[in-house]
Order: sequence, then structure tokens, then C-alpha cells
Amino acid sequence: MPVKFLSHRGVCSAFLAAGKMWMTPKRSKMEFEETRGFRPEWTQRYLVVEPPEGEGALCLVCAHLVVSTCERDVRRHYEAEHQYYQRYVEEGERAALVERLRQGDLPEIIPPTPEERAARAGLGIARLLALKGRGWGEGDFVYQLTEVVLKDVLPDHVGVLGGIDLSPDTIRQRVLNINENLRSQLFNRAKDFKAYSLALDDQAFVAYENYLLVFVRGVDQDLEVQEELLTIINLTHHFSVGALMAAILEALQTAGLSLQRMVGLTTTHTLRMIGENSGLVSYMREKAVSPNCWNVIHYSGFLHLELLSSYDVDVSQVINTVSEWILLIKTRGIRRPEFQALLTSSESEHGERVNGRCLNNWLRRGKTLKLLFSLRKEIEAFLASVGATTAHFSDQQWLCDFGFLVDIMDHLRELSELLRFNRVFAATAFDHICNFEVKLNLLQRHIEEKNLTHFAALREVVDELKQHVKDDEKILDPNRYKAVISRLQKDFDRHFKDLKFIKKDLELFANPFNFKPEYAPISVRVELTKLQASSELWEEYRNKDLGQFYAGLSAESYPIIKGVACKVASLFDSSEICEKAFSYLIRNQHTLSQPLTDEHLHALFRIATTEIEPHWDALLRVRNDPNP
Repeated sequence: MPVKFLSHRGVCSAFLAAGKMWMTPKRSKMEFEETRGFRPEWTQRYLVVEPPEGEGALCLVCAHLVVSTCERDVRRHYEAEHQYYQRYVEEGERAALVERLRQGDLPEIIPPTPEERAARAGLGIARLLALKGRGWGEGDFVYQLTEVVLKDVLPDHVGVLGGIDLSPDTIRQRVLNINENLRSQLFNRAKDFKAYSLALDDQAFVAYENYLLVFVRGVDQDLEVQEELLTIINLTHHFSVGALMAAILEALQTAGLSLQRMVGLTTTHTLRMIGENSGLVSYMREKAVSPNCWNVIHYSGFLHLELLSSYDVDVSQVINTVSEWILLIKTRGIRRPEFQALLTSSESEHGERVNGRCLNNWLRRGKTLKLLFSLRKEIEAFLASVGATTAHFSDQQWLCDFGFLVDIMDHLRELSELLRFNRVFAATAFDHICNFEVKLNLLQRHIEEKNLTHFAALREVVDELKQHVKDDEKILDPNRYKAVISRLQKDFDRHFKDLKFIKKDLELFANPFNFKPEYAPISVRVELTKLQASSELWEEYRNKDLGQFYAGLSAESYPIIKGVACKVASLFDSSEICEKAFSYLIRNQHTLSQPLTDEHLHALFRIATTEIEPHWDALLRVRNDPNP
């Protein structure tokens, strides 16, 4: 049966017809449990009970009263004070433990045996090797290093190494075990997500181009945000959009996440993602078009922002020329002192070995281009000394294009750095984008007037050329760069237009006390008026950050506003987790280019990007399995 795709334009039309705001969604409101109250499942999960009097949660282990009834605070107390009891993981064991604690019978805390300590050390080393992108075989090298240190410093303790197995097969299996433990924890937390968004990155694998990284960002009813790697999909095995969609749906189903809770999609700008009639986004939005789903917000500019825009502003293919210079410097100018800062920066990004596409992506970053621009005289002299062409340095137009590219990419770098800050919520990120669009308007006016105040590199080139060219008017063609900035403006408008559709939701979320009720839909006016009239909530808003404020907001009294807050909080507000994965690949591309199964690749990237701490006691339980 042929797959029917809904064009991006058609999706947007349907979206607009359904209403631009989440305050008037297809689903009337988000379902919340009774908020700010004790929940029975906490008893087995965190070993707490509801106190006889007052609010909060009473710890069965230490009798400490956790005053807050926010799950985040209850969990933090448990993880900080009673992590030992995490070894009771089976449901029957957990229930028996709770019953003993209710009767005041505290199980004796048994210190770990030497074998358990050795296994714990082996797991820690395996995790560290994965974090650093080292090969499985380097466990033996770590063993030898530790042995040398102990022989000289603590000779009486050399024997403890005998119980630590760091063989390649053991390290490989332990990495898989850690991944499974982290994955299980993510799935347990995903059950509590009230809303979530996905980030789809098919450009992270710059060396291979055959994997899709799928990240999930979810929020629970306490507005606690969780960003994690959901899955990695091999694009070689899932070439068609239909197969890719099936793989994503399978990953969501495995994690217990339904499309009804999906709020947003952020992607790269490739045709595979945003093709008008056959892109994955169109397919996913069509799947999410039902009375029980929310309008899915899509934006494609957060991931690899500088890569997105640099192709449009590089009018003379400057990057390709400069990358040839870098390769020549790395082979024939490596000992030249003037290039040491540049080479050090290159190696810190991607090591000594680098393929062409990795190099090009590194060069598209603003700081790198600025450094190269500052070395252009030294590079010209070097090229002449090795017999390479220096024609570009006498090409007036090319030099102007080089300076213009440096300036625009530096402005994009500033925006990209602002968008890398996590936990600021999409409302703040949207403000940064809107401010940059205003900045683009200013840059366009300035370039039209030949005002180079905000084009430092281009101004430097023009000043140098004026010393050799009599007709100043022929040096700079403002229309050439005005057209480039115009294309950039259209790109931003296209990639972030869905965020503009929910502009009022974002404004309400960021400034609920300054949002005028008459501008809000009728359905939310009563709630908004009541909220703004509350002096107690105003004090909370002033003294807490947004996440804490909305976490304490009653879902019973303010269901629509709380629902908007959950959905806004679930949108990806930065590219931080994608940058983690991208940096991990770039730093360790030599190791990752070795034969690895998809399962092992998935494990390495989960360990490298997660914020979840492994449950070591649970991992120790599998140490006696046939595969350690």
C-alpha cells in the first residue's frame, strides 16, 4: 500500500486552521494527577510514606520529613542518603523491604566484599574508557599502569588487581550492561512524562553519514526536564522514510511514549528531514494528526546552526579553498611557529587524523575562521614558499567574500553559543532568535549603506584594498552581500516559523503576570486573571526560577496554564545534547571508525551524553552472568 505524505505546506495550513495557540488545542487540557500531594508509588520507589499529620513525605529509613511534595525533592533525598537500598530492585524484594522498614526493622548495611569492590572498579573503568572513546583492548593497558603505580606506592595492595578483569571481552560486555541499565532508568522516567519532544540529528556522523541520532526531552508533572538519547538508527538499513518512521515509532513504543504526548520536533535541515513532500517531519506530523494529539511544533535551526547557514553565505566557496590550505599546513608546515595555535585547535577538535568533511565543518565555525583570517599574510607567504598558488590573495572579490564570511559566521557563532545554554526553556531561545533576526535587518541596512561598523573583517580587507585601488567604489559590491543576508533571513523565517505560531504561548509562559488577559483566548482568561490577582503566586514568581514556579502551580486550579507550561518546557531549548554527541564523535572518530555493532555504538553514545548515573548495585548483580 503506497504511503501518503502530507506536504509541509499542507501540514502548516492544517495547523493554522486548528488554532495557533496551545491554549486552544485539539485536546482541551492536559491530564494531571493530583499535584503537590503524596503519591502511593513513592513508598516502594523512594521508601517514604505519607506523614500522619501535615504535608510532605516521611522517610522510612531515617524518619526525615521531606517537606516538599515535589517528586524531585523526594528522589534527591533518597539518592543522596539511601542509595544503598537500590540493591533491592526486584518487586518482591522491594515490597518485603518496605514491610520491614514499616516495622522499624532496618536491614544491616553489609559492606561490599572484595569481589564486589573489584567488580565495581571494573565497571567504573569500563565506563571511563567509553566516555573517553578508548578501545576495548585498552583495559589491559590501564591494568598495567595501575600495577606499576601500586608496586612503587602501595606494594602491599598489588594483590587487589587480581580480582579486576579488564580483558577486551569483559570491557565490551560491561559497556553494554551499563547502557542497558541507563536505558532502563530512562524508560522508567519516561512513564511519568506529561509531554515530550524529539530531536532528530542526521548530521552528527560527519564521517559516515549513515546514522540518525534520536534524542528525547520530556517533562513530568513537577516540570523536571530530562534530555537523553532515545535511540540510534542505522540509515543504511532504514533508507526509506517509511522504514525510518517505523524505527522511530518502535523506539517510542519501547520507551512507553505515545504520539499523543509528543509536542515538538527539532531536526537538521536536510531533505531527508524537511523535504516538502517526502521528508520525515511531514510523515511524523501526519501520524500525529488526530483528535487526541497536540499540534506538533517543528523547527530545524537549533542543530548545527553554523552549518545550516554557512552554505548560503559562502558565496565563493571560501571554505573549500581554506581547507586545502589547512591540509597543506598539516603536511608541510607543521613545524612553523606561526601555525601552532591553529594546529593545536585542530587537533583538540578532532585529533591528528581528520577527514575532509570533518575539517570543513570545523572551519565553518566562527572562531576558526577568525583565526585563519588573522593569519592570512602568513598563509600567503607559506603557500608561496612551497610553490602553491596564491592567486586568491590578489583576487579582490574573493578577499571581500572571505572577510564577509568571517563576519557573518562570527555573528552566527554568538547566536549558536547562546542556544547552547540548556534549561532556559524555548521561550528564552526564541527571544535570542528574534533578536538575531532584528540584527540581520540592521546588518542588511548597514551593508546597503556601506557602513561596515559590524563587519570588522570586511572593513579590514576594504581598507587594505583602498591602498592599491584608485576607484574605491569598485572595491565593495553591497548588493552581493545584501542578497546573501536576505537569503539568511528567509532561512531563519522558514526554519523557525512554527515557533512564531506559538509566540503567545511562549510569552504567556515567560511572563504570565505581564500577559494581558484580553489578548489571551477566552478559554484561558479566567485562569490568567485569577493567577495575576494572587499576591502569593506573584511572590513565588519573583523569588523562584520559571521551572520551580510552574512546578508549584496547582494543576487543579490552573489546568490550561499548567498544560502550556509543560508543553513549552518539553521543547528543546538548546543544542547541548546534540553538541555532546557531535563533539564525542569528532574527538574519537578514529576509535569509532573501527568495526562496531550498532548496539555497541548506541551504548557508547548513551554513556557519553547521559545525565543519569548508573545503578551500580544493580549492575553488580549481573557480574556472575555467563557474559560478565
